[in-house]
Amino acid sequence: MTLTTIKDGEYTATIYKLIKDGQYGDAIHILSNELQKQLKSRAALSLLGYCYYHIQDFTNAAECYEQLTQLHPEVEEYKLYYAQSLYKACAYPEATKATFMLDNPNSHTKMVKLQAAIKYGEEEFSAAKTLVEQLPQDDPDYDVDMGCLLYQEGEYEEACKKFTSAMQVLGYQPELSYNIGLCYYSLKNYDQALKYIGEIIDRGIRDHPELSVGMATEGIDVRSVGNTLVLHETALIEAFNLKAAIEYQQKNVEGAQDALTDMPPRSEEELDPVTLHNQALMNMDKKPSEGFEKLAFLLQQVPFPPVTFGNLLLLYCKYEYFDLAADVLAENAHLTYKFLSPYLYEFLDAMLTCQTAPEEAFRKLDEMNGKLTEQLRKLAKQLQEIGLGRDDEGLKKKTLQDYDQMLEKYIPVLMAQAKIYWNRENYHVVEKIFRKSVEICNEHDTWKLNVAHVLFMQENKYKEAIGFYEPIVKKHYDNILNVSAVVLANLCVSYIMTSQNEEAEELMRKIEKEEDQISYDDPDKKVFHLCIVNLVIGTLYCAKGNFDFGISRVIKSLEPYNKKLGTDTWFYAKRCFLSLLENMAKHMIMLRDSVVQECIQFLEHCEMYGKEESAIIEQPLEEDRIHIGKNTVTYEARLLKALFYEVIGWNQ
Repeated sequence: MTLTTIKDGEYTATIYKLIKDGQYGDAIHILSNELQKQLKSRAALSLLGYCYYHIQDFTNAAECYEQLTQLHPEVEEYKLYYAQSLYKACAYPEATKATFMLDNPNSHTKMVKLQAAIKYGEEEFSAAKTLVEQLPQDDPDYDVDMGCLLYQEGEYEEACKKFTSAMQVLGYQPELSYNIGLCYYSLKNYDQALKYIGEIIDRGIRDHPELSVGMATEGIDVRSVGNTLVLHETALIEAFNLKAAIEYQQKNVEGAQDALTDMPPRSEEELDPVTLHNQALMNMDKKPSEGFEKLAFLLQQVPFPPVTFGNLLLLYCKYEYFDLAADVLAENAHLTYKFLSPYLYEFLDAMLTCQTAPEEAFRKLDEMNGKLTEQLRKLAKQLQEIGLGRDDEGLKKKTLQDYDQMLEKYIPVLMAQAKIYWNRENYHVVEKIFRKSVEICNEHDTWKLNVAHVLFMQENKYKEAIGFYEPIVKKHYDNILNVSAVVLANLCVSYIMTSQNEEAEELMRKIEKEEDQISYDDPDKKVFHLCIVNLVIGTLYCAKGNFDFGISRVIKSLEPYNKKLGTDTWFYAKRCFLSLLENMAKHMIMLRDSVVQECIQFLEHCEMYGKEESAIIEQPLEEDRIHIGKNTVTYEARLLKALFYEVIGWNQ
């Protein structure tokens, strides 16, 4: 809205109408121009501060209220709003100083509440508790504040009672419902947490359709709703972030991603730190470069979600950017004690040591392993005693949760130890490491899967590998495509190598049936499970020297090319062709002309259908990128075809 469209005498009515309609941006534009004409206009400054506060621009709101406190020191409200704006802008020392300006006895309770909130923001929880205890116990805010402090102390059940009590007095409030949901999340009672989150979302959709909840997930193009006070009061952003965290914890990454896109739309620069962190973490597999960028950016902000530091370091290690992890750790030594638990610090230290001194890293991991094993045995003994004594269920449940949490710490340490020898292809030692942990891990899926892999890799223990792969596959037999394609392929190969061809064929029929159903429901969707199984079987025959059958199997597995040709499937196929070409160049094998013709035809098909398919997935932070024209299946298929012509002498 331009100033020329506002008639004389209608400024006030226009501004109040804009504020009433929530068009704070337009109101700010008009008021800012007005303020340039009258620098000390009380009305303009007051309304401007109000508008800035409502769009969550607390820094500018604080500037307006600071001027008002200087121009009108007799107005107590301006002093309060100034202190509140500074607190919301995370300028805690300045906010504390501003609270001492509140000298009216009627403002004393508000001052104490604000000072307690500031101390809480500064993570000085004992000081915050001292201030909260000065409040009257019948004040509903007393229960809310005590609930927050109890939550910080890890007393989630007691905190939940306080928030519930406050809601009974104050009536339904989205932020209280969120706090209760958060307590249940921390207690790992996800069903109850989702119940409270669901209520926040349902009310938000019903009461505020203008916030466009769920529109982005549906693919509807919607504009940003901005960071308004209305959005803040609905607690929708917090609820969707918590829902995403629950889905992520339950290994439902797609559900977590949907929860993040369901939240009211905002532009990237408007996102809060928690949403930005969750977006980075939950889209890491699809957009790793963006994820690293967001987490590194968050680390420079104050405040940032406490888990950011640990997650960035772990992800650097996962993608094997150990130098970057070491740099971040060295540059942010002051964050180490605050944000990394002793366990996580020791684990990261061992992972980084592994790059230069694997034996030393193994020793460090072994020390951790010993400590964790001891704690797990103690907890197992406690569980046994509780079971015998038939004590209360609450204690049993808590001990069981503690045991599960300890086991989740133990597994990564064990896997890191095993990986040191796996990388050296010393599978016998890896098996020994796993066998030592059998009493603790024998029910854990990650352990069972890795034991299966190490048995499979030894090439003389296929029968034992079947014993570990089969239960994993049978567990998901009704939704077999939820099982990793490599697991299915390895199981089929194990069946073939132990002369159980019927079982292998039955498993492949089951996979084919499920893939056909998906193709029927969604004709454009690519599913690679059966293709990868056939590719692995083809690779097995090629490795055994039976290239005639192996290569034919590889070629047939990629038909139809428009549905089966992808980065992963091309990876398996080209390895077989390179091995074939190497053996042909060394004159170790001779191929029939018909098979050579079949190979050339196959590569021509790959050339035709591989224009949009990446040949390899590049590491996210690589500085030297492969030329976009070279990183395609088409380019590599042409190279292989040229090699074929050279090896068989067709170009001479």
